Amino acid sequence: MVAFLLKFSSLPAITPTNIENTDDSAPGSHRKSALKYPQLVLGMIAIFLYVGVEVSTASNLPAYMEKDLGFETKDVAPYISLYWASMMIGRWTGAVEAFDFSAGFKKILRFLAPYLAFGLFLLVNAIAHHDLAPFYVYGLIIIAMIICDILSKGNPARMLLIFSCAGITAILIGMFTTGMVSVYAFTSVGLFCSTLWPCIFALAINGLGKHTNQGSGLLIMMIMGGGIVSLVQGYVADLISIHASYIIGVICFAYLAFYAITVTGILKAQGIDLDKITKGSGH
Repeated sequence: MVAFLLKFSSLPAITPTNIENTDDSAPGSHRKSALKYPQLVLGMIAIFLYVGVEVSTASNLPAYMEKDLGFETKDVAPYISLYWASMMIGRWTGAVEAFDFSAGFKKILRFLAPYLAFGLFLLVNAIAHHDLAPFYVYGLIIIAMIICDILSKGNPARMLLIFSCAGITAILIGMFTTGMVSVYAFTSVGLFCSTLWPCIFALAINGLGKHTNQGSGLLIMMIMGGGIVSLVQGYVADLISIHASYIIGVICFAYLAFYAITVTGILKAQGIDLDKITKGSGH
């Protein structure tokens, strides 16, 4: 119904369209559709799987904690809030580069911002009268995310690769351990998913030129992965076990790592050097 109303509505064209043929930088690289660009097609799959692993990890965590670890339903909520707070922690960290501060102050904020976000999580749960003692150790796990952010050096492909490998590590630790260690491991997936959306999006639309708007719309459609991947993991959980079903998340992250490596070569073939762009933008 919404699609029908939008089709026949007089909406203003508020999105600027790039009409320049910027996709002719390499001989024979001109394309008539956004779908002719491999970085976009592979990026659409990446967005689909990224949103999928992000949502499915949190969606299946309550069932795992209740059925495998014996948690009461009422005691699961703080851990799910920690998962989504982990997304906030990572995004606050990534947002540091958006501020016009000196390089030295940005380095301080890179450590300060995630713990401010973590403090907000603790405050909300304190107001809700939840026991905070089990969450203090999570402050040590945040350090791993900060290290990954520093190692990426602002390059979206490098960040995607590092954070995807960290996500694989977190899920495998969760799968091969039990108890609270596995809970913290699965929860930390939120930290390593937190920066992946802008990385994938930037890589997928890079070099599309006048097809950028079309490519962006196609990428947005791929958030449907959140529902489909969750369903697939749930089906696998019914076949084997909830604990083992997290192998679906490993597969998703593995593809994201593959995309990070592959897209760098694809863009270089089109005359786009990500390291030069990154340095030029001040990262």
